[in-house]
Amino acid sequence: MNARTATLRNGLARGWIEFKQTWTNLDDVVGQLVFVTLFLGTLFFMRNATLPGTSFSLGAATVPSVLGAGIVFQGLTGAAGYLAVDREDGTLLRAKATPNGMLGYLLGKTTALSLAQLTGLIAVLIPCLFVFSTLAPDGVWSYLHLLGVLLVGMIATMPIGAALGSLTSSPRSIGLITLPIMGLGAISGIFYPITALPVWVQDIAQVFPMYWLGLGMRSALLPDSAVVVEIGQSWRPLPTLAVLVAWAVIGLALAPVLLRRMARREAGSSLAERREKAMQRVG
Repeated sequence: MNARTATLRNGLARGWIEFKQTWTNLDDVVGQLVFVTLFLGTLFFMRNATLPGTSFSLGAATVPSVLGAGIVFQGLTGAAGYLAVDREDGTLLRAKATPNGMLGYLLGKTTALSLAQLTGLIAVLIPCLFVFSTLAPDGVWSYLHLLGVLLVGMIATMPIGAALGSLTSSPRSIGLITLPIMGLGAISGIFYPITALPVWVQDIAQVFPMYWLGLGMRSALLPDSAVVVEIGQSWRPLPTLAVLVAWAVIGLALAPVLLRRMARREAGSSLAERREKAMQRVG
């Protein structure tokens, strides 16, 4: 077994271990359960509302939008958060000092985050399938379509998240990423059809992946009758793929450059300086 193969295996194993640890840590489990419960509660109370001009449940239409927003939120803030925390506690510096350590580190984080996203999607989707009978009308094809959107969505968001994480100075800077993402959620048609918003707001939302991931999820899980509230009354599969691939290309081009730059700057002195600043804030 050569060194690169061993690194890949170790990275995958590391990601699996980190993912399992999130289900053995009480704080992590409670946080995930609270997050899922809040979403499910919101969707449940929306079940009797209808999309404007239709008899289709607004709650059912919101389910795939929430799933798409979750991919964006976890992909961006999750990847950025991992990097920020691991820079501060020295994990990244130790990975840098190990042969092929950065490759194994990034593969492990990608594996753990991908599994977390898949688990979160399943945790929201399965209860909703019992509450909203109109979801996934095409059976197996709906789920395959959903899986395809999920994979493209992760590729479109996690590299961008890693690039943003490489620019943050500490875990406390993640709020600078979280707040704009929450703003995008407000204008991307997550909880209400985007066509109810002004056209200029719709144009802004369509620049970013959150709207397109929501649209892709809706096209996978909703019947064709729900398309009447979409822009142009179309699921627009080709533009959806094009925009998400474009974001994936941008992320995959930027992330390696910024991560290499971040790794070069990691040293014992910089770690000690960050720890000293953290202690001063605590004191």
